[in-house]
Amino acid sequence: MAQSTDSRSLLDTTQLRTDVPMRLAVVYTEWNEQIVVALLDGCTAVCDELQAVITHKLAVPGSFELPFACNQLWRQTEGQPGAPEAIIAFGAVIRGGTPHFDYVCQAVTQGVTALNTVLPVPVIFGVLTLDNEAQAWERLGGTHGHKGREAAITALKMIRFSRELKMEN
Repeated sequence: MAQSTDSRSLLDTTQLRTDVPMRLAVVYTEWNEQIVVALLDGCTAVCDELQAVITHKLAVPGSFELPFACNQLWRQTEGQPGAPEAIIAFGAVIRGGTPHFDYVCQAVTQGVTALNTVLPVPVIFGVLTLDNEAQAWERLGGTHGHKGREAAITALKMIRFSRELKMEN
């Protein structure tokens, strides 16, 4: 199984400190609260370390609602000073005994993918899709790194990417 430590450059933050603070927003679910709070804590820690600003932290009922909320967040902040330069969608979906897990995971994945093709800011997929709760803790500081931290690093790298493209034009 692939781990974030298999690609050291993924976790490299040396080029993410800037004179102009990077701005990101977070939309997160109320389901599986302990897991999602741990994702948020990891994200916040990275932002604090790199002086990035979290412009919004907004809760939605579940993962299915994440794409709608990310889209609405962007639409309400677009063009405003301090608008987010990236959005992270955090959630945790744990497999149960029905196909509901598959439908929710597919819908949120397709929704976030679609947003990345239509919004001018990246939307980072921070949704854990898990067979059981133990897998969550393996991904929140255990053997598979910390997915909240990784999502924040990804968002900041994508902001840097977007800023570099703007400077070239």
